[in-house]
Amino acid sequence: MSATLPISRAVIIIKALPRPSSKYGETVCCAGITASREWKRLYPVRFRQLTSGRSFRRWDWVEFAHRPPTTDRRRESCHVFEDAIKVVGALPENDRFALLDPMVMPSASAAASSGASLALIRPSNPRFRWRRKSEAQLEAERREYREAGRQQSLLDADLAAFEPTPFAFAFTFRDAEGPHTWTCGDWETHATFFYWRKRYGEASALERLGGRFNDEYPAKGMLFATGNMMKRPKTWQLLGVIRLDEKGQLGLL
Repeated sequence: MSATLPISRAVIIIKALPRPSSKYGETVCCAGITASREWKRLYPVRFRQLTSGRSFRRWDWVEFAHRPPTTDRRRESCHVFEDAIKVVGALPENDRFALLDPMVMPSASAAASSGASLALIRPSNPRFRWRRKSEAQLEAERREYREAGRQQSLLDADLAAFEPTPFAFAFTFRDAEGPHTWTCGDWETHATFFYWRKRYGEASALERLGGRFNDEYPAKGMLFATGNMMKRPKTWQLLGVIRLDEKGQLGLL
């Protein structure tokens, strides 16, 4: 790796569900925001292969070396070198509003009009929904992850095949453009389902997610982190569900 590669630092906002990749095996769409409020999309990140000190969570400050991608022309995208990823701290909760709120857009279409491919929006009247996947759909997803796992390098650690969530999660909501229904690709949401299912059972896990996203988060303040698809830039996706107050601490005094 060349010593002249640029180094960026960003606080992680987006960690989407792992996706099978024909080239990299399994990757995770990750994105963060710099101190100067610039989006950085980190790719490829084989998140489950990251070693200690490189594995990060939402709100972690991460440093990474990168170069321009060869095929992705979206302005926020960076081709990241995994061995140069380093967690260097975390953004305190009291500082989150000041960093993120000035970046909120009225809609994904407004962000697209400005040339952006990542955006934060505040949804109006959000409702969290779920639908049980068919066994055929689940098995097809499992097969994709198994095949992706077989494509990894001989130098990579062996990983259990990623287990897809048995439910499709989605939100209906409104923004300045109008009503939408978007599938939820936020990894944290799906991981929370598995954690609560193991602890409380499936029905209770779904009920608790509904309480979080239909009552708790809307009452306190929430953001959606959204991004478009490289091959279908007019298609935007919900990649992150974020708890953030409507007003910062100074606004509450």
